[in-house]
Amino acid sequence: MNQTLEFPKRTIHLDFHTGPWIPDVGKDFDPEKFADTFKRAHVDSVTVFAMCHHGHLYFDTDHPARHPGLSKDCHLLEQQIEALHKVGIRAPIYISVQCNEYAANQHPDWVALTPELKQVKWGSSAFNPGWQILDMSSPYQDYLADILDEVLKKFAPVDGIFLDMCWDQPSCSKWAVEGMLKKGYDPRKEEDRNRYAREVAHQYMQRYRDMVEEAQRKYKPAGVWFNSRPKTNLHEEKKFLRHVEIEALPTGGWGYAYFPYVSRFVRPLGLPTLSHTGRFFKSWGDNGNLKPEMALKYECCQILSQGLTNGVGDLLHPRGVPNKAVYELIGKVYEYIESCEPYVDGGEILSQIAVIVDPELGENPGPAGRGVTRALQQLQQQFDILPPGAALDKYEMVIIPETTRIDGKLKAKLQDYLKSGGSLIVSGPAALDEDGRPIMDELGIETYGPSPYSHTYLHASEKVSKGLRDYGYVMYERGFRMKPKPGAEALVMIGEPYFERDYRHFSGHEYTPEDKISDYAAAVRNGQVITFSVPILEAYGKHASPNYRILLGNCIDLLLEKPILRADGPSKLETTVIRKESSLVVHLLSFCPERRTEDLDIVEDPFPLVDMPIAVKFDKKPARVFLAPKEQDLPFEYRDGYVYTRVTVLDGHAMLVLQP
Repeated sequence: MNQTLEFPKRTIHLDFHTGPWIPDVGKDFDPEKFADTFKRAHVDSVTVFAMCHHGHLYFDTDHPARHPGLSKDCHLLEQQIEALHKVGIRAPIYISVQCNEYAANQHPDWVALTPELKQVKWGSSAFNPGWQILDMSSPYQDYLADILDEVLKKFAPVDGIFLDMCWDQPSCSKWAVEGMLKKGYDPRKEEDRNRYAREVAHQYMQRYRDMVEEAQRKYKPAGVWFNSRPKTNLHEEKKFLRHVEIEALPTGGWGYAYFPYVSRFVRPLGLPTLSHTGRFFKSWGDNGNLKPEMALKYECCQILSQGLTNGVGDLLHPRGVPNKAVYELIGKVYEYIESCEPYVDGGEILSQIAVIVDPELGENPGPAGRGVTRALQQLQQQFDILPPGAALDKYEMVIIPETTRIDGKLKAKLQDYLKSGGSLIVSGPAALDEDGRPIMDELGIETYGPSPYSHTYLHASEKVSKGLRDYGYVMYERGFRMKPKPGAEALVMIGEPYFERDYRHFSGHEYTPEDKISDYAAAVRNGQVITFSVPILEAYGKHASPNYRILLGNCIDLLLEKPILRADGPSKLETTVIRKESSLVVHLLSFCPERRTEDLDIVEDPFPLVDMPIAVKFDKKPARVFLAPKEQDLPFEYRDGYVYTRVTVLDGHAMLVLQP
């Protein structure tokens, strides 16, 4: 038996949420044309629907939930899978979990309830169209298991199972309350309801995963993915999985800051991972609009650059015919992605910096997580995002953002890491224990309580002043007061205002002018450790002041003297370095995300790189340096362990390849 999980490279997630009032489901479906559409678009896997959010089934079954608009002689899912397999395309099967209108209407007691005993539903009113949410501690879990069992038997061997809408859903239904009481939990307490919801989710994940594994025992392994779970909990939940799928439609509410953070958290887990964007202009459900080609190219190139494989979300029309214009768009982008894959397939992403975050913060990292991710991207630093329990030995630097608390275990790990020669940057409150004292002696600081001022001013010393004027740059967030201990040095000093502003006592529009440079430091270096007394990462995430990023970059340069990459490009440039065998490949992405409405960013154009200087650390003089996939050879110099060259990229993405 082949134990290797086949993993796709260019997938389509083919939504098919079709209400019972649609009369002609699958009417125009043509198996050969259906499969040919995806083949021509360079697609190698299509996720097709067994059961949608409406709770209807699309295969040959006696189950009463079979879609009423699907004719008795149209076995849509069977025909889709057969047609795709004939042309060598995988066909994982989709089943909706907590969204099921049919089951909710048949069994209202299965619907999750709020503490006020109101139905949990998308939308604020019973009269708003929106999905009812099922309670997985009710008999619905068995109902769904029966459908999964039928699918696994009918379609064995499956290429995979995609279970959607699987978040932790607290409930106060009779089923949930009884379950909590059996465990000794208090249903009146929110924390107990959340705890029970997590346990119920893990219980059915284990159950359904075991069903898939058992059904596939005599066939090839099949991945089961539980969508809508927090990716930052994957360090615990990967035991249920063979692979990971990241749902990240930037224009659909996720934003362009989401994927760079989450992908860097997921990829060190070592599981095969694909990421879904969408062809929709906005989000799922915006079926009648297409995003610009450059937006889709940017998103797919970004996924490829993070070492993941690609997925694009689409919606199949109820009559079963893929849209020609959609697959012209996807096909053009996927053709380009396919041309890039040979240069990076099987490669290892190189990272010098580990950012340690609190996984309980979830996938929305807040200003601190967003700030550190954007700053390091724009500084062309190569980094991963890790939970506190991860190994640090392969990293040259660790950064602790303000929202990460250093407990006893992490403290001991960091101390061992520093003894082994690593370097460390700690920002703001992360440097303090619960009593406001330095969390570690290695920081080399003395603390004097919170700053009495909501706004202070940063004065960089000569060692970290590159790119900064001789100026007191305002810090918009409150820090704490600190001074260096003997043997440590202040890199940045704090300027303090005349007084703290309030309604009775103020000067000027926004904050009080600076009075003088104080005796307190904003950044202190002690050997290979730099501590910020101000929340510089949070401040960058909130305010995007380039001065904060430049100052952070200068501090990184003090501790990390030999970065993998130096690129003199725009802040929009995104880079990733991959080692493939003895070659290095540098992804160069330069696009222009732009906020054009109150809540939507879009990409319409690339941002050209013209004759941009770049240097890449390489252990010997390469035999060849070129831009892929066009294989344009470049002149270069080799000195001091770096390859120096210049690149021009006009269409948003290229790969700089160094071959020995």
